[in-house]
Amino acid sequence: MGIKDFLDKLNVKKKLNIEKGEWIKCDKCKTLLYSEDLKKNMKICPNCGHTFRMSAKERVDLLLDNVKTYDLFPDIKPVDPINFKDTKKYKDRLKAAQAKTGLKDAIIVANGFIKDREVVIASMDFSFMGGSMGSVVGAKFVRGVEYAIEKKIPFISVASSGGARMQEGILSLMQMAKTSIAINRLNKAGGLYISILTDPTMGGVSASFAFLGDVIIAEPESLIGFAGPRVIEQTIRQKLPEGFQRAEFLLEKGQIDMVVPRPELKDKVYNLVRLLHG
Repeated sequence: MGIKDFLDKLNVKKKLNIEKGEWIKCDKCKTLLYSEDLKKNMKICPNCGHTFRMSAKERVDLLLDNVKTYDLFPDIKPVDPINFKDTKKYKDRLKAAQAKTGLKDAIIVANGFIKDREVVIASMDFSFMGGSMGSVVGAKFVRGVEYAIEKKIPFISVASSGGARMQEGILSLMQMAKTSIAINRLNKAGGLYISILTDPTMGGVSASFAFLGDVIIAEPESLIGFAGPRVIEQTIRQKLPEGFQRAEFLLEKGQIDMVVPRPELKDKVYNLVRLLHG
């Protein structure tokens, strides 16, 4: 008997509101968790420490003490430049993702303060088409960098993405160059760029701006890389090492600077801003 059937039998289904998603099973330890308690605990399982994915807005709330705006560029919207269709029309996929997340696209660019330091944060949302990077993600990211250069404040990105958005074809791949060039301009202007990698950070995002930070931070156990482990194993026909492409493995190999648990992330970023930006 499943948990839903069991609760039906005990006549407590209405109280627990399982249909509304108020109870969530931990992917790691399989403990049943109340969603409100999970949110209060920064979406960390109190039983095993597993970190659940966060929305773009939740990431901003996690890092900023005072939010001036959640999106500096709310009027930038996606279009269907090549009239793409697979099993669904791209336009329909966009509408579904927008209805699901309440976002225009897979990124928001927020502005506010971490304690007494003003910053810009480009925060991605995996719930929007797998956090895929299309033209809007690139456009908002670049405008966020330009805003940071103009205001002379640090720029922070929080990556959560499966890679480039195939429905926009070559235009999505061009965002890799576009965002990288913007980071180069920030660097030449003497700005600070902190890149935070979360689960997952893959494909074109990892191959562009995500790994260009002055400091690169990852959350524990995050999957980070270009192609997935299964694809690599099938290509090279070899078994990959234990923990391959996880944050701790990348730290050991020197590809990132630090792995920081979620409760310590805001203080760590603030100390880096204070130390490196003056």
